[in-house]
Amino acid sequence: SGGQPMSTREPRIIPVRLDDLRPTQMTVGYREVEQKRESWRRKSDTSAQTFLGDHMIPVLKGPKDKLFVIDHHHLARALINDGVTDVLTTVVADLSHLGKDEFWTFADNRAWCHPYNADGERCAFKDIPNKISELKDDPYRSLSGALRRAGGYAKDTTPFAEFTWADFLRRRIKSKLVETDFDTALARSLKLAQSEDARHLPGWSGPCD
Repeated sequence: SGGQPMSTREPRIIPVRLDDLRPTQMTVGYREVEQKRESWRRKSDTSAQTFLGDHMIPVLKGPKDKLFVIDHHHLARALINDGVTDVLTTVVADLSHLGKDEFWTFADNRAWCHPYNADGERCAFKDIPNKISELKDDPYRSLSGALRRAGGYAKDTTPFAEFTWADFLRRRIKSKLVETDFDTALARSLKLAQSEDARHLPGWSGPCD
């Protein structure tokens, strides 16, 4: 998820090919993507169309009129993986008058992009993939998503809160455990989430009584 939208006139709703959308982050959690894909596949044709109408992809209109996704990267990737070709987008801000460098700097300042790789390292804006289908897997992003659903922390409006939790977990749980025994990694994550070490994180719910 991204930053707060700027005030605009009536939002512009634009149908667009998923393959034409540009990401503003470098990774997603593939396990999280697969869960969204399974949920999507269980929908009837009617409920699927209603769902797409209710889950428009928020985008920035950037240089050369390209559309940059600022939320729902996991959903967009899940739809691509399932063969969906078109979605509705809503333009949060028209920044098409900016040059590439100025666009990315402004988006970064508004917390509309997250140029961090699967190791949690900040990268250059040019390293952000050009297509949603090129996003790499960050298993810790999947772990942080599962942790939130398990009640480890509350949903929070802080931009990229799940990635902040992912980085916290990355420093405390070995990657091999996340890859080979996800349930145990999640159990350890729950204990960490209830510790004082996590008190600075968005949505922290405090220690258990």
